[in-house]
Amino acid sequence: MSITANWSYPTSIRFGAGRISEIAEVCAAAGMKNPLLVTDRGLGSMDITIKALDLLEAGGLGRAIFSDVDQNPNEKNAAAGVKAYNDGGHDGVVAFGGGSGLDLGKLVAFMAGQIRPLWDFEDVGDWWTRADADAIGPIVAVPTTAGTGSEVGRASVITNSETAQKKIIFHPKFLPTAVICDPELTIGMPNFITAGTGLDAFAHCVEAFCSPHYHPMSQGMALEGMRLVKEYLPRSYADGNDIEARAHMMSAALMGATAFQKGLGAIHALSHPIGAIHHTHHGTTNAVCMPAVLQFNRSEITDVMGHAANYLGILGGFDGFCAYVDDLNASLGIPKKLSGLGVTNPDIDRIVKDALADPSTGGNPIEMTEKNTGKLLLSIV
Repeated sequence: MSITANWSYPTSIRFGAGRISEIAEVCAAAGMKNPLLVTDRGLGSMDITIKALDLLEAGGLGRAIFSDVDQNPNEKNAAAGVKAYNDGGHDGVVAFGGGSGLDLGKLVAFMAGQIRPLWDFEDVGDWWTRADADAIGPIVAVPTTAGTGSEVGRASVITNSETAQKKIIFHPKFLPTAVICDPELTIGMPNFITAGTGLDAFAHCVEAFCSPHYHPMSQGMALEGMRLVKEYLPRSYADGNDIEARAHMMSAALMGATAFQKGLGAIHALSHPIGAIHHTHHGTTNAVCMPAVLQFNRSEITDVMGHAANYLGILGGFDGFCAYVDDLNASLGIPKKLSGLGVTNPDIDRIVKDALADPSTGGNPIEMTEKNTGKLLLSIV
């Protein structure tokens, strides 16, 4: 079977090894004549980024780059990116990288033409309608990891540097016009990034599958996404050059991010404030939280996760699934406690408060309260 395809759900996706070569064509089709490539600092000078810039230049689209992007991007990065976009007279964004580069790139295309401040567009009620939709630039997304799925997302997660809180900025037009998923771009990822991003995709699928909201399309996608992670994340981790495994992990990332339209839950509600305050890697933080959250939700998800276990070929129903998650984390070098990520003496009350304010709480199967969320957090400190 050839792992190459063109998809139009949830947006136009060119999937397959080597398809970064089509980047200039894709940008031109999106209406760009002078795109700005936005990525993070770590990727700014890497060969895959230079190649993308070379391809854009060869296609007559210039070679402009903005890479002043933190691991957890914030409003300062956004302001600098918007300035670079407007000063350069750009007409679209190539969002390139992992979650940080993708989220910030989408935000730059969104904010460059807005007159209201960033936080006016937080994912609260209908605040997204405040935006001038006609002023949003086109976005071409190029993921270089297989985890966040931000390339098919309608939001960006941005840290407020003054309050150390992660905020979700939402608008339907955050969804990129087109996506290039080239698994060759993920070759050479360090093992800890392969593990953390892969488990981020897994967390998206697990939480979407457990969410009590009704969305059968997402439910099916979440289940198959879990299967792809189960089968191909260990292979990607063991052999970074396994292009088949890398490709299937990129699919799992796409599927997880599409599936969580159904909802997320306590894993993300906790990992967002932990990451904002302690600057931990998002996917790895999700992985540390997952075993405790599964037990936290046990009374409401025993049956549904039993069905998932059956589909995945895991014996023992819910308990078997939990044992599988423990073993998977251990095999990928994930610590059992947040202290293993450098989180020491955390402000429990502050994290709990921010977790309860996070939009992800709405998709958790069990209502999160100050008391039970504090107990949950203490179990993983």
